[in-house]
Amino acid sequence: MSLFKKLFAKISRNDISTLDLLELESLLIEADLGAGVAKKIIENSKSRKNEDFLDSVKRTLSESLSNKSREISYDSEKPTVILIVGVNGTGKTTSAAKLANYLKNENRKVMIAAADTFRAAAVAQIQTWGERLGIPVVFGNDGADPAAVAFDAAKRSITEKFDYLIIDTAGRLHTKDNLMAELEKVKRVVEKIIPVNEVLFVLDGTTGQNGLAQAQIFNESVGVTGLIVTKLDGSAKGGIAIATEAALDLPIKFIGTGETLTDFARFESVKYLEDLTSL
Repeated sequence: MSLFKKLFAKISRNDISTLDLLELESLLIEADLGAGVAKKIIENSKSRKNEDFLDSVKRTLSESLSNKSREISYDSEKPTVILIVGVNGTGKTTSAAKLANYLKNENRKVMIAAADTFRAAAVAQIQTWGERLGIPVVFGNDGADPAAVAFDAAKRSITEKFDYLIIDTAGRLHTKDNLMAELEKVKRVVEKIIPVNEVLFVLDGTTGQNGLAQAQIFNESVGVTGLIVTKLDGSAKGGIAIATEAALDLPIKFIGTGETLTDFARFESVKYLEDLTSL
């Protein structure tokens, strides 16, 4: 997964030329790290003094990550509500199921709300996951009001004393404004009876700067608290994760690296940076 292996193979750690820095900048852009992070790395590399070049890059990348907690919220007094948001095609519904399975394996009582009612396939998909995992799924009729489905699930989660309620939401409507208004409504209606503790944005690790733009829109609308980054397998450039954290100060909480339930884990920033910069 290393983004820098090719470049580091040709650069002396104690003698970095202007040409080397130009090549590094190009590589950083290709890796979707974003202009801000790329500029900071170049500036720090020029003024690193006695610091090893690779250590300088690692330090800059580490400083670019959010300092906010990566722990998933948990309320011992009432159900913890997690809103899963993002555009269609990023692995949003699958991530909701994987997170549900992860929490169930942590001995938590979990319920899922199928609030992506504009896609019958999404409801069917989450129902299939629920049956497979032994996790109850609350859903409505075709075309049901997403906020009503989420509200019903919230009431049931309180009555039946669930630890977590995960709400899968729509990723596309007729226009972007309609989608944001619908998500705001879902959150507002649920919060009439119980707080929404987490809003997790699902970011496709291969989408580049488009992913950052999407995260900004969702954050402005519903107040994102963290990220789930998908498709971080060997083919993903992965730099967009750092770019998004740096731009929005939103912590990555989970990553998905494949299609199976076990290809899902907490994000470990130290390991991620090591993989990113390993030779």
